[in-house]
Amino acid sequence: MDTQALAAAAIFILTYGGVALGRIPGLRLDRAGIALLGAACMLAAGVLKPEEAYRAIDLDTITLLLGMMIIVAHLKLSGFFRLVNGWAITHAHSPLVLLFVIVLTTGVFSAFLVNDAVCLVMAPLVLDVTRRLGRNPVPYLLAVAMSSNVGSVATITGNPQNMIVGVISQIPYAVFAANLTPVAVIGLLLVFGLIRILCSSEFRSPKAITAEPKPSRIHKPQMAKAILVTIGVVVAFFAEIPVAKAAVSGAALLLVTRQVKPGKVYREIDGPLLLMFAGLFIVVAGAEKALLTPDVIEAVRRLQLADTWVLTGVTAGLSNLVSNVPAVLVLKPFIQGLAEEQRLWLVIAMASTLAGNLTLVGSVANLIVAEKARVVGVEIGFGTYLRIGLPVTLMTLAVGAWWLSGISGL
Repeated sequence: MDTQALAAAAIFILTYGGVALGRIPGLRLDRAGIALLGAACMLAAGVLKPEEAYRAIDLDTITLLLGMMIIVAHLKLSGFFRLVNGWAITHAHSPLVLLFVIVLTTGVFSAFLVNDAVCLVMAPLVLDVTRRLGRNPVPYLLAVAMSSNVGSVATITGNPQNMIVGVISQIPYAVFAANLTPVAVIGLLLVFGLIRILCSSEFRSPKAITAEPKPSRIHKPQMAKAILVTIGVVVAFFAEIPVAKAAVSGAALLLVTRQVKPGKVYREIDGPLLLMFAGLFIVVAGAEKALLTPDVIEAVRRLQLADTWVLTGVTAGLSNLVSNVPAVLVLKPFIQGLAEEQRLWLVIAMASTLAGNLTLVGSVANLIVAEKARVVGVEIGFGTYLRIGLPVTLMTLAVGAWWLSGISGL
């Protein structure tokens, strides 16, 4: 290796190690800061020229994610999710029904909206509902985290890694959904069933539960507008309008309002996540340029990545090692150009998403739920999560690999 290649390798390893840990010991750097530092080092070391770094940032992915964040913000600020919360309290007459409602609601929302944003909204609502009903909140919070991951596997807009896959692979939104929705449906049933079995003490009592929903402020005109725009954006996705264009157009339309101050919407945008994406795009581009010779790519491909089961295992393992978004970016050069490339991208989307349910730190969605719970004194331990996350992950990955191994013609 020449000096530049060694520098690129060191920057790549240190950046991905920092992103995996979530911090650098002794420094106040989060994942976004680590990714941006890595990107700056790639430029400083001369691995990439500034214009190459700019081209490396996939603006379609950034735009799509930004647009969906703004749409979710308007749904939240209008009171839509509080309305759903009230509906859940009214209709959940037993612990088991409450669990089913939470799994279904979180899974469906996460299929079309960014799952991390859904968890930011659903976790506080579930904490409120379970406390007022006198229930143990932990099983229901686990349902939020796991259902958000599983439900998000269904569509390109379900989570950040799917957005990257959708933009890179150019798989039509409807085709993506048609192939992965069955995996999401079966996965949600598995989440419901396993939590029911493994947290049996919470659901053993047949006693009915009742509570009146708290009065909440609802902005009906703004809510109606947000719902209509959201439906319109989803329809545009299925009509094969470019997803980034549809999302940002819907977001811009929602910003035209007399009722919601722009500052409230902007505070709901996860800026650090967007910055992390930009930094990782540059770091990966630098590593590809300096390290991935044709011989290296061919050597990795000899690992039989074209096999659905092998790719599922590699993706799941890598996702838990460095997180799902970085894992997708790392796999990109080894998948492009293979036979049935679009099917392989579906495997990566499925495995990188479902692997997030393995541990408490397996996905950002899990961490959001755990943090929201910790703030109000509810602790979700690593072992508590793993006891359910392990079987959920293994079973859903097996279902996903089995389902996608039978798909051809993509």
